[in-house]
Parts: sequence; structure tokens; C-alpha cells
Amino acid sequence: MEDLTQEEWASQLADDNNAIVLDVRTDAEVADGIIPNAIHIDIYQGQEFISEIEDLDKSKNYYVYCRSGNRSGQACAIMEELGFENAYNLEGGILEWEGDLVDLN
Repeated sequence: MEDLTQEEWASQLADDNNAIVLDVRTDAEVADGIIPNAIHIDIYQGQEFISEIEDLDKSKNYYVYCRSGNRSGQACAIMEELGFENAYNLEGGILEWEGDLVDLN
């Protein structure tokens, strides 16, 4: 797991052809907007979260974010325990995100 600044995360993501963006916020938080092309799996779903994570392709590079960077850090740690080699946490989360968001409403 690696913590990346906004600039590092966005730059690395832009150059990564094997990337998947993962949003681990709640449904209510996601309703306020989501980073384009992100997959949403709520970390508060407990075992269901773990089951959905286990179904993901471990050969991909995962760019994980939440509201502030705390839950996404936990998600990256869980992913690492499950055998994912490349999980990148967005420091500061979506609160500090300066890129585009998609409004789901």
C-alpha cells in the first residue's frame, strides 16, 4: 500500500493502463459526486465489502479513495492482506480532490 498526494495519485492514474479507481464511501457520500469511472464498494458493508473486494482482479492497480483518506487507507490495508499488490490511497480523500467529479443525481 502506498499513500499518494493528490498530484501523485492523479498523475500516476493518468499514466496507468491497468488502473481501477475504487470509491469506498457510503451511498449518501457517493450521491454528492464520484470520480469518473470509479467502482463503488462501501467499506462499512463489513463482510460484504470483503467479499466484493475478493472478487476483484488482483493483477490490476487500485486507486482507492474515501472522504478524507482514512477509510481508503483501511481499505488498502485490507486489500494488501487479501493479496493485492498495488493499492494506492488518496491522501486527503475527495475533500481535497481537484479533478472532475460525476454527479450521480
